[in-house]
Amino acid sequence: MTDANPALIVLIPHNLGKAEANRRIRSGLERVKDSFAGKLSVIDEAWTEDRLEFRVAILGQAASGAIDIAEDNVRLAVQLPRLLMMLASKARALVERQGRIMLEKK
Repeated sequence: MTDANPALIVLIPHNLGKAEANRRIRSGLERVKDSFAGKLSVIDEAWTEDRLEFRVAILGQAASGAIDIAEDNVRLAVQLPRLLMMLASKARALVERQGRIMLEKK
């Protein structure tokens, strides 16, 4: 990620432990890709243990970021183009809601 674009950072706490959170995030991301297929396309993604680095196109704009899964939280940091930063508060709410759904105790 570069410092040229502003970052959207979302921290989602959980009580699942790292392994279960990792499993849920991985499966949940597949559902998110399907749900938002018309607005979001994945350009590149690479998992390294509990970290996902990615590049996506959102509404035709490129963005890159990382998801880090820890024992008690999941942190998403995305570098957004200035155009998408105007939608950052809506994006933050959406990411938090989807993240909580993925990490709910079941």
